[in-house]
Amino acid sequence: MEQTRTPESVFAVVEEGPQPYVAVTGEVTMETIPALADRFGEVEGWLAGQGVEPAGPPFFRYRVIDMDRRLVMEAGVPTADVLDGEGEVRPGVLPAGRYVTTTYVGHPADLVRVTGELLAWTAAQGLAFDVRPGEDGEVWGSRLEWMETDPAVEPDMSRWQTRLAFRLDG
Repeated sequence: MEQTRTPESVFAVVEEGPQPYVAVTGEVTMETIPALADRFGEVEGWLAGQGVEPAGPPFFRYRVIDMDRRLVMEAGVPTADVLDGEGEVRPGVLPAGRYVTTTYVGHPADLVRVTGELLAWTAAQGLAFDVRPGEDGEVWGSRLEWMETDPAVEPDMSRWQTRLAFRLDG
């Protein structure tokens, strides 16, 4: 594992295996991301109704990004096995590969800055992401924000822990 520390963040390149999940998809703007976050409960409730325990913390998966107009994102929950899904709850598998990661503790509003640091660090290392231009913005192979703090346990958003994981090309 390659690792570098900046004054603000520690970045690492790690190998991840495939990860099954279920999620709902939404088209949002930077301002309306909280509306998609509100749907984590819907996904977790669907899993509970199936008698399935989550295999880890919930996450956002960014599919298409046009920061000025809209984002296509998933609010997902990892599972031990690939499930069928139902209605708006759809199955998927996060792809295996090398990911640039960092863990941030603080208010989610600062994730834009932390993401910028991660993008800059990756470019400085001469690495490229699994991303391509699309009609509606950048299309990402796997760009994730793992919500590692349960808001029901820790309501203080300044203490929330979020792990970023962006898949590298190749």
